[in-house]
Amino acid sequence: MAPLYQRALVVGAGSGLSAALARQLAADGVRVGLAARDVAKLDPLARTIGAATHACDAGAMASVESLFAAMEPALGGPPDLVVYNAGLRLRGGIADLDPAAVAEALRVGAYGGFLVAQAAARRMLPARHGAILFTGASASVKGFAGSSPFAMAKFALRGLAESLARELHPKGIHVAHFIIDGAIRNPDRATEPADAPDSHLDPEAIARAYRAVLAQDRSAWTSEVALRPWLERF
Repeated sequence: MAPLYQRALVVGAGSGLSAALARQLAADGVRVGLAARDVAKLDPLARTIGAATHACDAGAMASVESLFAAMEPALGGPPDLVVYNAGLRLRGGIADLDPAAVAEALRVGAYGGFLVAQAAARRMLPARHGAILFTGASASVKGFAGSSPFAMAKFALRGLAESLARELHPKGIHVAHFIIDGAIRNPDRATEPADAPDSHLDPEAIARAYRAVLAQDRSAWTSEVALRPWLERF
């Protein structure tokens, strides 16, 4: 059976969750585009799955428009599935944070989500079909000491997703926000303690959850999912 979505664009692609999702989508027969500031790191993945790549600063309007303009011919049409996975984690006490660095974290983590979602929606609305997915974090729902910029960005991204779900669901565009509540397993190094197996989220398992949401009938669409490993505290 043909996938519900034909052309996917993953913004903020890397070697973990986005790579797992890109591989699974490609295996489903979806044409995949990958965007990141540094596209050289995406070359091995892109060659493996036949993905198109394009450099993009997600927090800059001109860069986002250039990305979508380049991806339409590369994918054979406008993307009907867009995943926003970009973010910038900045740590520090409130008295010591550099305001310019905080502004950059908000620009990438929240404003970039708006720019990408706007560009995606403009292309999906005429067909009344598409999906926009946002990757959140524990910080989407609970702020941690020393991590206020990340919490501000993720709270804002969650608010954007919630507003867009209410606006775009009736127009045929599925919007969903994923709260990744826990550390993601790093495929390049062992990060889990020996006495706590499966204490980190498996990126392949997260990607399967994204695909499960994408397969939902519109009579029962999910707008938010929280994923956490079995040992994670609420």
